[in-house]
Amino acid sequence: MYRSHTCGELNSAHINTQVTLAGWVQKSRDKGFMNWVDLRDRYGITQLVFDESRTDKAVFEQAKTLGREFVIQVRGTVIERESKNPNLPTGDIEILVQELTVLNAAIVPPFTIEDETDGGEDIRMKYRYLDIRRNPVKNSLLFRHRVAMEVRNYLSKQGFCEVETPYLIKSTPEGARDFVVPSRMNPGQFYALPQSPQTFKQLLMVGGMDKYFQIVKCFRDEDLRADRQPEFTQIDCEMAFVKQEDILDTFEGLTRHLLKEIKDIEVNKFPRMTYDHAMKTYGNDKPDIRFGMEFGELNSVAQQKDFGVFNSAELVVGIAAPGCGEMTRKEIDALIDWVKRPQIGASGMVYVKCNEDGSYKSSVDKFYDQTDLAAWAKATGAKSGDMIFVLSGPADKTRTQLSALRMELATRLGLRKPDEFAPLWVIDFPLLEKDEESGRWHAMHHPFTSPKPEDMKLLETDPGKVRANAYDMVLNGNEIGGGSIRIHDKATQQLMFKYLGFTDEEARNQFGFLMDAFQYGAPPHGGLAFGLDRLVAILGGQETIRDFIAFPKNNSGRDVMIDAPATIDSTQLKELQIQLDLN
Repeated sequence: MYRSHTCGELNSAHINTQVTLAGWVQKSRDKGFMNWVDLRDRYGITQLVFDESRTDKAVFEQAKTLGREFVIQVRGTVIERESKNPNLPTGDIEILVQELTVLNAAIVPPFTIEDETDGGEDIRMKYRYLDIRRNPVKNSLLFRHRVAMEVRNYLSKQGFCEVETPYLIKSTPEGARDFVVPSRMNPGQFYALPQSPQTFKQLLMVGGMDKYFQIVKCFRDEDLRADRQPEFTQIDCEMAFVKQEDILDTFEGLTRHLLKEIKDIEVNKFPRMTYDHAMKTYGNDKPDIRFGMEFGELNSVAQQKDFGVFNSAELVVGIAAPGCGEMTRKEIDALIDWVKRPQIGASGMVYVKCNEDGSYKSSVDKFYDQTDLAAWAKATGAKSGDMIFVLSGPADKTRTQLSALRMELATRLGLRKPDEFAPLWVIDFPLLEKDEESGRWHAMHHPFTSPKPEDMKLLETDPGKVRANAYDMVLNGNEIGGGSIRIHDKATQQLMFKYLGFTDEEARNQFGFLMDAFQYGAPPHGGLAFGLDRLVAILGGQETIRDFIAFPKNNSGRDVMIDAPATIDSTQLKELQIQLDLN
């Protein structure tokens, strides 16, 4: 055996025990007559000692040649450490080495393998296998494993069965762009990598597998952000013979279980919020409710004065930033510049200081008196010492801008605490949304989502008012899961395809297999998918997902470690009957 123990398990109870350890050299300290080496593996660090008077001379001299990240094996005796290290689990002991074997020498790494490294993100991505040796990344991957195991254990105990679904499937026109894979055996035809196992899990319900789950890799060819990767992992679930309430209860239970087991946090029943309320109150459909700053609409108290900017606006809306009444003019101007950035797109911002004496000072005092500003304070819930920030313009655009400002202020004020968790359900989404350029309706979730039964009659007359039997789980301002009750009969599914602009032929060509299956006794069913990467990152107190993925892509969708994507050999292209025209 290469080792009898790991580098993290030895303590004073092992003193005088003969052990064999293997790992990487973290660092060494040569004092001439004595040489200490920190040996590291996945489990921890153990100090080795090579003593001129107690260690074989050849072994002692060999120890002086060890460099950082050498892979070595040692045999020796556990002894009490004279200078103990209370910061290490193994800090009471050290190993007096009798035998040393270099299993593999190492060149000097491009950055230090320490918790606080000198390597920038680009260099660490290129040498990701070295980055994984560092505790922050290693612990993130172990944390991900722990979450995934808790998910598997919980769902299995609830009667769910894990079933694998295909990776090589058929491309569909809905959703994001597909990654496509040419078929050598079928020239001119292509597979697509799945954006989700949606239709397959519905077919499993038709097949009688009434509780399915899968921790599955999915693929979307879309622009990247900190919380997105071209390949990502879902906790994909589906249940038959259920209504919306059954699904919410089941996966609220899973999330409660994770918060308890992973973070030791007890959470009561999750609040529920309609999509319309979320948009009106927070400006987005995944609100962070760890803090207040709810929107206050000001049209009735800010218009019909002499301030033309507000009078011409579709919406005037504000928020009260707690304790910001003492912000300097320089700080306010910097915030105005922030909302004017192209990413936010506001043309300006009005502010009102709520003074401790109950008076108000605003940037529009010329147009509004104290009674007017008091009405603004009431509408936004502002108190003495707060600052009211007001935006105006087209309703949807202005709400989006104010939502971004709300989150920025919360970050600056330290209100987005990573150790606080505020989950909620957002329900009653619109079934359809219109593309303003094409004028076509698109499914807000996907074309298999069932309308609310009471809204079915509106499909003919007012499709924009139809609510979906859909729901999202939100945690700390992030959508971590979403799903719906599905359409389970052919007639309704055909109707949905009609309103989405599919011809009968297109619908048949793309989804005929699913509609055929519905004719053989499809049960009522629905489900939900969690984004595992995002869920793990939030539980781990982080905003980005990269450190919780073993080998992530960069912002350009590239793997800089293996240099992918890359060109392929002309012979392969010829076999696939693909001709490239890069002009």
